[in-house]
Amino acid sequence: MVWQRTVQAFDADGSAFRRAEAVTAQPLAARTLLCARRVEPDLLQTDWSFLISSFGVVVGAPSYTRDLDRLQALAQFDILDTPPERGFDDIVELAAQICNVPVALVSLVADNRQWFKAKVGINDRETDLNSSVCAHALIEPDLLVVPDLMLDARTRENPLVTGAPFIRFYAGAPLRTAQGQVLGSLCAIDTEPRPDGLTVAQAGALRNLARQVMSQLELRRALAERDKLLAEQKEAETRRNGLLHIGDRLRNALTIGDVTRSATAVIGESLKVERAAFGHFDSTGEFVDVEPDWTAAGIASIAGRHRLADYGRDLQRGLLEGDPLIIPDVLNDPITADFSEKLLKLDIRSLVNVPVIDRGRVTGLLIVHAKQPRSWSDETLVYLRNIADRVEAEIARLQAEAQQRLLNHELSHRMKNTMALVQAIASQTLKNVPEQEPVRAFSDRVLALSVAHDVLLQQNWSSARVANVVETTVCTFADIARFDISGPTVTLGSRATQSLSLVLHELTTNALKYGALSNDVGRIALSWTVDGENSGQTFRLDWRETGGPSVVAPTRGGFGSRLLKMGLVGTGGAQLDYLPSGLEATFTTLLADLDG
Repeated sequence: MVWQRTVQAFDADGSAFRRAEAVTAQPLAARTLLCARRVEPDLLQTDWSFLISSFGVVVGAPSYTRDLDRLQALAQFDILDTPPERGFDDIVELAAQICNVPVALVSLVADNRQWFKAKVGINDRETDLNSSVCAHALIEPDLLVVPDLMLDARTRENPLVTGAPFIRFYAGAPLRTAQGQVLGSLCAIDTEPRPDGLTVAQAGALRNLARQVMSQLELRRALAERDKLLAEQKEAETRRNGLLHIGDRLRNALTIGDVTRSATAVIGESLKVERAAFGHFDSTGEFVDVEPDWTAAGIASIAGRHRLADYGRDLQRGLLEGDPLIIPDVLNDPITADFSEKLLKLDIRSLVNVPVIDRGRVTGLLIVHAKQPRSWSDETLVYLRNIADRVEAEIARLQAEAQQRLLNHELSHRMKNTMALVQAIASQTLKNVPEQEPVRAFSDRVLALSVAHDVLLQQNWSSARVANVVETTVCTFADIARFDISGPTVTLGSRATQSLSLVLHELTTNALKYGALSNDVGRIALSWTVDGENSGQTFRLDWRETGGPSVVAPTRGGFGSRLLKMGLVGTGGAQLDYLPSGLEATFTTLLADLDG
């Protein structure tokens, strides 16, 4: 039998198709339609001569096996090269029994091979497309039945027909998606020709089983998508928790080392990677000094100085411009492929580097390493960028605080000099005053203000805690061991800090002169409380002297007496009781008044 080349033809409705026309009319001629089905118009521009020689022998895989839409549909099921599954195995066993054949397959046709998801009667898991009969089922609207493969132009030169296992009969039901793409076929194969093909019942059963294969594939994909969604939700929750943990840890960080150690530990634990680290660029941008890093068990540290050029081609170029470096597999990426041996020795198969930017300039690097190839999702990259930004902010905060402490130290030094100068001027100006007690009181009050300034400078002149003001002021003038001090944490504004310092100075100096501190056994209980709720909260300071001599109210009111009666912030609320057991003083004010 001799066949012509394929020619273009048209259905009655104008749709184009390809067919091979017979030169001589024989009974087999009815089976010579190579592609007597509608195909995409662009296929008509292809020279199909490689499919059929001038003598009608198929010499290559049909071009429609490489249809991109079909291959994309197959890829979406993520089924190729997966382990056997009972659901598919049961179907091919039923197909073999119903069709009474030794071989049955769930065959999926990829771009360069056919792969068997389930099989009965053969050992191979795949063949090339030159050996594929199932490839011809891709364009069938229904079953493809070939009673004798030796007599069909498409299959008579097939290696599986001319050689072992010498197959002769084929029946295949297309595995068609809901969108019309054919992924392969459920086929029944015999080593003997079958002139009568399948019975009506066998054909119907094969169609039904093919639909079951597609149902299994759809169910499998749906379950995979569900599992993927659950995994993504779990990863998202892990990232959220990671950011919360970073926030908690960074708030307590006192040094840049604390910041980097806390951040890398959260990254390593949340992303399940082998190494996480922070590094700082040197002034040239060629070297990175890596801080002590977080590593998984059995992974070596890379802390120390590293030359970027030793690990990749132009590795630092994009990084210094602020672009992250993402390499799923160092073996395949052109930046690292030539350096992979050194990277693998450090257990680096995949990596992400995220620049840390300070005031528009790249100063550091967030480094993440994985021991296996890894695809880094956009969400993971955003997560790392957020951490890098937080680290950048915390480092900037610590650097600013260090600078502020330096400035405060200098300011404190100069303020003490100023206070000392004021005391010296007062001392020299008033040295001839007969009554020196007021002069000494003035000097002590200047010293009390100086102490208050010292406390405020420790908090950048913005606030101070009551406990700090109490302890600092009392220690300046008396032995704190003779005080019983208690109270909750309360923060004072700068004006309230100075006011409290002066009040405590007056109380302490009076106790030294006339009260509980004027002997060796007296004690003072100093406590404070906060009562009430919301805007009506009241602050109360109690001073109780015991064990000292009997005290009486002063007969004349000097500056100190007036200062005490003015209260904590000049709002009054002062009660002074001069009892035989000792002075008891209570100062109250609205808590909100202490913010100023």
